[in-house]
Amino acid sequence: MKARLDTIDWHILKELQQDGRMTNVELARRVGISAPPCLRRVRALEEAGLIRGYRTLLDEKELGYDVTAFAMVGLHSQTEADLQAFEGQVNSWPIVRESYMLSGEVDFLLKCVAPDLQTFQNFIIRELTATANVDSVRTALTIRRTKDEALVPIKD
Repeated sequence: MKARLDTIDWHILKELQQDGRMTNVELARRVGISAPPCLRRVRALEEAGLIRGYRTLLDEKELGYDVTAFAMVGLHSQTEADLQAFEGQVNSWPIVRESYMLSGEVDFLLKCVAPDLQTFQNFIIRELTATANVDSVRTALTIRRTKDEALVPIKD
């Protein structure tokens, strides 16, 4: 473990990960300390980089994004310059919501969200496969999400 955290810090992280909008007073109540030291602890966790930010999680289907798919990308070259160039391209595509560089047969796994299948197909054909250094692309459409948990498992 890289950070030295006590049980209150862990409790703060768990509570904020479940509900990042709660007030400091509510957070302090849940973790069993008063508000001022709770706020100091949260700020220290932020400054240490343990809390990277706060987000609102949206329901993509309710907003008209009916297709969630994964693209598994193989590159011709894996030199650092080529990897950085591909990562830069990935960052410019709004349809790609998450990107992971992998070890093994696939170099990158891209999570894509699109309003419809045609939009996703157009992205794959016109943009992704046409990108320099892309050797292969395999896709998989999701049927349904079966788990959507907080990003980091925190023990009680």
